Amino acid sequence: MGTEKPLHIVMFPWLAIGHLIPFHHLSKCLAQRGHKVSFISTPRNLERLPTTPSHLAPFIHLVSLPLPKVENLPHHAESSMDIPHHKAQFLKIAFDNLESPLTKFLQNSNPFPDWIIYDYASHWLPRIATQLKISSAYLSLFTAATMAFIGPPSVILSGGREFNPEAVTVAPNWVPFQSDVVYRPHEIMKYSDGAVGNESGTPDEVRFGLAVDESDIVLFRTCVEFEPEWFDLVCKLYNKPVISIGVLPPEMDGGDQAWIKIKEWLDEQRVNSVIYVALGTEVTLSQTELRELATGLEKCGLPFFWVLRNPPGSTRGYSEMLPTGFTDRVRNRGVVSTEWVPQAKILSHPAIAGFLTHCGWNSVIEGLCCGRVLIMFPVMNDQGLNARLLAGKKVGVEIPRDERDGSFTSDSVAESVELAVLSEAGESLRANARRMKELFGDGDRNGSCMDSFVSYLRKNKTKFMGSE
Repeated sequence: MGTEKPLHIVMFPWLAIGHLIPFHHLSKCLAQRGHKVSFISTPRNLERLPTTPSHLAPFIHLVSLPLPKVENLPHHAESSMDIPHHKAQFLKIAFDNLESPLTKFLQNSNPFPDWIIYDYASHWLPRIATQLKISSAYLSLFTAATMAFIGPPSVILSGGREFNPEAVTVAPNWVPFQSDVVYRPHEIMKYSDGAVGNESGTPDEVRFGLAVDESDIVLFRTCVEFEPEWFDLVCKLYNKPVISIGVLPPEMDGGDQAWIKIKEWLDEQRVNSVIYVALGTEVTLSQTELRELATGLEKCGLPFFWVLRNPPGSTRGYSEMLPTGFTDRVRNRGVVSTEWVPQAKILSHPAIAGFLTHCGWNSVIEGLCCGRVLIMFPVMNDQGLNARLLAGKKVGVEIPRDERDGSFTSDSVAESVELAVLSEAGESLRANARRMKELFGDGDRNGSCMDSFVSYLRKNKTKFMGSE
């Protein structure tokens, strides 16, 4: 970096653990290159972050802004993992009320920020950045395919993009190639459940449109070589600089007591024999879905490690909803954990044969960094679009479901697992997934993306200031 003055970069993620962690990871990458980072979130969310390594701690300032109280939002809720999906709009109201304290922080910050990197939900932030003459970057934690599907800002902000089941179960007309990256009807109904009444006053698609349209540059956490046709498309649709920062491959350092215990169990299993099952921090399963999934895992006959997070706001834990006698019947080959686990480390263990996932992009990245074939069970948000993209890239198999109501059977679960990890027909999927490790898990490739990105920030820190 020579004698050049370090940059001061402000980070402001959305209030979801799947957004906080990548933003924090990016903060560490910037700090490793000698730049100062102010990472802004609410008190409980800052406590949830991984500990910053001691050699980077002087470069990363954690800034705590209390989350404003909002009617209908539980008192201690500060993240999407604290609430049921139908209360998501109330969390966005509280988040939008951070506009004033964040503005005050930016105005009084010393040194003054060179850049602010923000998330999709803070649609009001780029306008403030422009007023304060701070360059702004929208960081998409979604695939280029998902963002292209949502559409160009000009169409979204003019009201020309509809998000009803008829409109989003077909490819939009601005996608110039054949595409199966569309929603199933049951997915869009599930997605819409959280926006009934649109209490926050700003629909998600408008948040996305403004986040992109009013930014100076758009960043993607993606591997361009994985989705080149989609990355090229967003570059055309956005008509502004679009940069890949790489996938921020997971860090594997250290090991606590929880990991030591898990590793002992995995070490006892055969290589390429265990199905790792995890559906993220926000997915809520009905008792019927839980029963069919559990019975399917039982029927497939393979060892499994299932991370089963209790639904927020529920009076019943998932362990109480499992089929009668399930835990006893699988005791010798299955583990059900309701605690946090080091997912990336588990996926990297040689005993893991496949990953049954909800297809959240963070989890997909961790799975493909380790070359694991995917058994896909998308539920909400962008997960269905990710599953179609991944199926098209032939790195996994999607569990068949009824397109209207999303129902599925235990047999479809067992058959999908067997196809992905055991059958001769699935060998090409497994080979493709193993090849993804070379793309997603390549430290040099990802490091080069990060170096290019940081160089761009430095060269253009004043270029955008005050641009209209």
